[in-house]
Amino acid sequence: MNSSSQKQPVVIQVIPELSAGGAEQGCIDIAAELVRSGAKSIVVSNGGNRVHELARAGATHINMPVHSKNPIVMWNNIHRLKALISKYNADIVHARSRAPAWSAYKACQATKTHFVTTCHAPYNIQSEAKRFYNSSIAKGDRVIAISHYVADYIRHHYKIDPQKIRVIHRGIAIEKFHPTAVTPDRVINLSREWRIPDEASIVMMPGRLTRWKGQLVLIDAMARLPNKDVFCIIIGDHQGRKEYLEELETAIRDKNLEGRVRIIPHCNDMPAAYMLSAVVVSASTDPEGFGRIPVEAQAMGRPIIATDHGGAQETILRGETGWLIPPNDSKVLSEAINEALSLNPTQRAILATRAMSHIAQYFTRDVMADQTLNVYAELLQSSYVSFSQHQDLSRAAE
Repeated sequence: MNSSSQKQPVVIQVIPELSAGGAEQGCIDIAAELVRSGAKSIVVSNGGNRVHELARAGATHINMPVHSKNPIVMWNNIHRLKALISKYNADIVHARSRAPAWSAYKACQATKTHFVTTCHAPYNIQSEAKRFYNSSIAKGDRVIAISHYVADYIRHHYKIDPQKIRVIHRGIAIEKFHPTAVTPDRVINLSREWRIPDEASIVMMPGRLTRWKGQLVLIDAMARLPNKDVFCIIIGDHQGRKEYLEELETAIRDKNLEGRVRIIPHCNDMPAAYMLSAVVVSASTDPEGFGRIPVEAQAMGRPIIATDHGGAQETILRGETGWLIPPNDSKVLSEAINEALSLNPTQRAILATRAMSHIAQYFTRDVMADQTLNVYAELLQSSYVSFSQHQDLSRAAE
């Protein structure tokens, strides 16, 4: 394993920016796991407020305008990436977005480097030009889909050998999203900050404020609830969608819910927020490629209600760890919330145990990392240092 004849693997991940988001979290997680496995880990991006996390993990960050969709910039990025591949003698380039995937694909073709892509969503196809632009994400020697739903989208819309597709669900940090990891003080502090009424049952919906996330559906469902002691927290930034925020606030006023529904722009302690909640809702009207909220809620042992499409169908055990309901149906959502709130302590404990066990088995960061490094190992084969051997040794030492 430590023979000098074995080359240290070098993996370059390419992502537009390093900010909040599931793709970015996955990139950082894999960068850290590569370092632990004994590989050289490089991330190319246009920067962002999470670059320091790479340095802390021992990975190398290189600034490059790979976020740009400008054809001239994308063309220049081909040459920049070719130079980078040659400088570090890279074995694999892993692109995590469409624009940088085009540049990385051409650079890998020119340098005969293994190319991997990750498809994070079922991208809209409004024209043949858009289909062509999206197709860069399907050009990898291996194409990682974050759910079977996304894998079906890739197979349906792009000419790709199905044998190249690997489904790897996103994984969460189970040591962070676990009830025992949250101290009572954190929950109390958050309750005071948000001015939660004493003894109120909290229905929580996290997610950026955009229409397809379904905040209006939840507001309508809250108005239908027979129990008026239920308090609703919608957590999300409008990200410039001020008109939609105003529409939500108007809906809250029109339904006389000012005292029962509150919009919180941001939360720095989501595990504590989950612990505050009695029910978590993900009411997306359009299918999500994966959806982190249902996974995080289950990891925290909280009842989850989500719409019955997309990635949620793969992460929630129907009737065992949560509810799957039709999209855009506030009446059924209200009934599901009422049913979840009516669970007795024993029923809640059984649901929590099932949910936490389900997530711990299938949707952790370690599971995602193992499966991703296995994809790299498929391409590198036996002439390189074994990722799995290094992973086993590093985890045994922790």
